[in-house]
Amino acid sequence: MRLYLASRSPRRRELLHQIGIDFDTVVFRDGLRADSETDETPLAGEDPVDYVSRVTHAKAVHGLQIVQERRLPTRPVLAADTTLELDGEIIGKPVDMADAAAILRRLSGRTHRVLTGVAINHLGRAEYLLSRSEVSFRSLDDDEIRHYVMSGEPMDKAGAYGIQGRAGLFVSHLAGSYTGVMGLPVCETGELLKRLGFRPL
Repeated sequence: MRLYLASRSPRRRELLHQIGIDFDTVVFRDGLRADSETDETPLAGEDPVDYVSRVTHAKAVHGLQIVQERRLPTRPVLAADTTLELDGEIIGKPVDMADAAAILRRLSGRTHRVLTGVAINHLGRAEYLLSRSEVSFRSLDDDEIRHYVMSGEPMDKAGAYGIQGRAGLFVSHLAGSYTGVMGLPVCETGELLKRLGFRPL
């Protein structure tokens, strides 16, 4: 099978390859010319679960629009979004190094929730799921945080860390989906594809 991945995330590409799914990437514009349809700014007072659902569905719909506008072959369009929740607050990607350090200080010694939504649109049908995981960090000292931020690894990741990278040293406990924390829960994604009549294996 082959699908379209509506994401520029290297982690999601890696995970799809890991489970043997071929894909073409649909890239959204970012920066000053960013697509308004995929704006990830939370709405005032928005619940984190509602936020992830809204953004994931928006990415899947916009990805499908791009495929149709370009008259590309009909295939499933997969989109995903990952965010963190701490004390009911949405924590996305850091805006700069100082913000990354501040986020990591908040996560230090505490348990947070990682929410990853996955949506697939195909032939007028949409399927969605939400992966919920709990991640506990041990206490981090300022030197660890500074060195990690200086590595550059936190800068494009929700919650300012990548569990599959150096920040694996910070995680004392994980309950849920490791690949969901990375950005694409592969078990659940396989189940979504089966609902649409595709079998990854």
